[in-house]
Amino acid sequence: MATDTKRKRRESAEQKRARAVELVERLDHAMPEAKIELDYRTPLELVVAVSLSAQTTDKRVNLVTPALFARFPTAADYAAATPLEVEGYIKTVGLFRNKAKNLVKLGQVLVERHGGEVPGGRAALSELPGVGNKTAGVVTIHLGVERAFPVDTHILRLSKRLGLSTTTDPDDVEADLRRVLPEALWFKAHQLLIWHGRRCCGALRPECHRCVLEGLCPKTGVKPPKKKP
Repeated sequence: MATDTKRKRRESAEQKRARAVELVERLDHAMPEAKIELDYRTPLELVVAVSLSAQTTDKRVNLVTPALFARFPTAADYAAATPLEVEGYIKTVGLFRNKAKNLVKLGQVLVERHGGEVPGGRAALSELPGVGNKTAGVVTIHLGVERAFPVDTHILRLSKRLGLSTTTDPDDVEADLRRVLPEALWFKAHQLLIWHGRRCCGALRPECHRCVLEGLCPKTGVKPPKKKP
């Protein structure tokens, strides 16, 4: 049997695209329920929730956002608050002080420049305080505004392991993924790769023995398990 390395070297661009599509199909069959795990009802709540999720878990964000959203339902409410007041609602979230400052600034910018509404388009969103390109991409795809393939830590890790990208820059990884997958699959693949990274292909101990992608994954960078003496 040819090794994964030899197979990967022989893989043409066309073969890589076909393999990428099959990867998504297998993940979709295994996890048809995959969806964003942050709770939100409005575009503003989505922006806030995704911004808060950096350096913490979606579960933790979902624990603090009900009270936060009830107290600050509009951009004007954030704009009129102090960072200290916002901190009281998100103090169990990682980097909460910096995030509280950004939420106040976010509200102010939305009120001053966008009439209190979340702007459409990734470029405009990425300029908002505490947002950035990745968060803007997540917001746009879930609002159905633009097609994008935002890259988080899980997708960054899996794109290399799956042999779909060799770079470590999130923007370059996104460009690679957009090349190997048809646009119609970007939204679905984004969520499926995140779920797979959380549930099976962990950073330190990928559970290859139960992975549905066995045979399609070159396991780039994954150390083989130690043999028992």
